[in-house]
Amino acid sequence: MCISDRLLDSTRRFAREVLAPTYRPMDTSPPVFEHGRVRVHPAMRSLYANMVDLGLLTATRPPDVGGQQLPLTVHAVSSAYLMAANLSAYGYLGLTLGAAHLLEVFGTPWLREQFMAPLYRGEWTGTMALTEPQAGSSLADVKTRATPAPEGGYRLQGSKIFISGGDQDFTDNIVHLTLARIDGAEGGTRGVSLFAVPARRPEGGKLVPNDVQVAGVIHKIGWRGLPSLVLNFGEADDCHGWLVGQPGRGLACMFQMMNEARIMVGLNGVATASVAYQESLGYARERPQGRPAGIRDTARAQAPIIEHADVRRMLLRQKAIVEGGLALLLATSTQADLANHAPDEAARQRAHLLLDLLTPIAKTFPAEKGFESNALALQIHGGYGYSSEYLPEAWLRDQKLNSIHEGTTGIQGLDLLGRKAVAGGGAALQALDEEVRATTARARAAGVEPAWSDALEDALQQATSLTLELGARGMAGEVDSMLRHSADFLELFSVVAVAWRWLAQAAAAKEALGRNAAGDARFYEGKLAAAQYWFAVEVPRVPLLAHLCRTGEDSYARMHPDGF
Repeated sequence: MCISDRLLDSTRRFAREVLAPTYRPMDTSPPVFEHGRVRVHPAMRSLYANMVDLGLLTATRPPDVGGQQLPLTVHAVSSAYLMAANLSAYGYLGLTLGAAHLLEVFGTPWLREQFMAPLYRGEWTGTMALTEPQAGSSLADVKTRATPAPEGGYRLQGSKIFISGGDQDFTDNIVHLTLARIDGAEGGTRGVSLFAVPARRPEGGKLVPNDVQVAGVIHKIGWRGLPSLVLNFGEADDCHGWLVGQPGRGLACMFQMMNEARIMVGLNGVATASVAYQESLGYARERPQGRPAGIRDTARAQAPIIEHADVRRMLLRQKAIVEGGLALLLATSTQADLANHAPDEAARQRAHLLLDLLTPIAKTFPAEKGFESNALALQIHGGYGYSSEYLPEAWLRDQKLNSIHEGTTGIQGLDLLGRKAVAGGGAALQALDEEVRATTARARAAGVEPAWSDALEDALQQATSLTLELGARGMAGEVDSMLRHSADFLELFSVVAVAWRWLAQAAAAKEALGRNAAGDARFYEGKLAAAQYWFAVEVPRVPLLAHLCRTGEDSYARMHPDGF
């Protein structure tokens, strides 16, 4: 068995046998704030050690930092198992990996030795500390101060909010990758720098408190096993931080961690929707209620609810969202692998363009449509779904956060339309067009319904021409007109991107059936039914979404705040 197969097998078994049983206890017993410290569920101590032992912290990293250089695509699938089992527990690991990787790329040798190494070894955890109470998502308004210290480094003062995993009691230390403004720096994002701020700093060969205080715990409706905190830095003017990267380049550095986190959030969305889908599917197969239409004989045994057409409708929509979203995340992860490891520079640049284009979609689609999918899972459970005795209500609570953290849906729409889709004069769109045409050629050769390929090519053409038109408005100074329907633009591209991935799955299914894969025939027929659903129900929405973007429908733009 190769390394990748071993990782997938071990994470799958651990997720099912060890991690999943801890989900409900951690949801019902969230972290507690006592005497200035946060105590998490006691299971986390062994769970974190076990997840570290799986090797996920360093699986994708090079050997010189203890890694195995495995593809991100393999890591994504492995992580998705853990997220589906207990996303809060995995959250500590994912944040730590992002912080360690950031230090690996931008840190000095001293920072790598002092902070990166214990993060990768699993001895400490890491966070990203961006948001401030007065600024929210507007990072240009960061006010946390960094003052050069006589002994070297900086002294930080300020507050951060919504810091996931900002305190816990199962490792010896936490490293906060923190945005702050060096005294005298210019305003706006160009004046923001990045610092490594440990909860306990190394001093004289030991760790001492670093004046990072927990000011409060956010009480959340979901993700209850992972605390979200308010942190105060430098209340006693003794919070030491070390510059990561160049002064004023904090956001440029942090975007590495943020973009990785956006893919992680997309995986969270897929995993949370997937586990709920599997639960509702199992319930629908076992729950007897009523009889098929046209049968009135009450002496006949009740049928499982999966026999009812409306339940199958809800299940198929879940399947289309979950498996389409997973395929999109894997395609995005593959482009990340190519962007880093393709054999020539041109291929790496092309992959980077596709990665940038797909990331806002891969983050948002599983969050927004995943929430809908989770709601359908609850609906299938009926009254039981509305109770806390069954898990769908908890997963529904968890899912909502994915459309908020690491850049809200609104921010992702602005990023896609205002930056990514128009980058390089349309080079990213050209690369996507090439990928789509390769997929449609494969689908036609495999015998997939030709109308699906035609519909995808037409939808992408509409998306491309719309992008060029809106981009021209922006270049002409009509920025409001360009961005007014950026959320609809993002949804349009999500429909197209997922249609692309469903067409690829349909082609693979047809090829497998052509090889007489009789034992798996139902599996492949299910793929074709889900693809049919997406092209019949979702792709026809593209012209309407394009119309809204093109005409600039202005109902909410012209609405006076007092009119609401």
